Amino acid sequence: NRSCTAPGNRTGFLCDDRVTCIPASWVCDKVNNCRNGEDEQEKLCGDLPHSLPGYLVFLCSNPRSWIYADQRCNGMNDCGDCSDELGSLASCPPCGWEWWSCISVHYEYCSCIPRRLCRDGIQHCLGWSDEYVC
Repeated sequence: NRSCTAPGNRTGFLCDDRVTCIPASWVCDKVNNCRNGEDEQEKLCGDLPHSLPGYLVFLCSNPRSWIYADQRCNGMNDCGDCSDELGSLASCPPCGWEWWSCISVHYEYCSCIPRRLCRDGIQHCLGWSDEYVC
């Protein structure tokens, strides 16, 4: 079993040294992140996502779309339909303290926006709460 918890409490892949844990999205990214390059082996990367262990993959609501498991619940609309942030399969916790909860008007976010976007003079939330309340 190569499942581990990578920095930032993210889903990870355990390298052969049994110490190094890399984020799931670093597997099959054409960069050897493990000392022996096991994160880029053909048997692992040959037929994405089918060749990956299930714990590394999150299937979006669109059956043709998938993301790496560490991209689920990261605040970004990685699936393109917010199923990785809002869907019942995602089971995401509420927005963290660095985020503001609202319905986003921009494609890249779903139900939370980074607080750094609050009161920046640009509408990011449907009801403008990012400019007047946040």
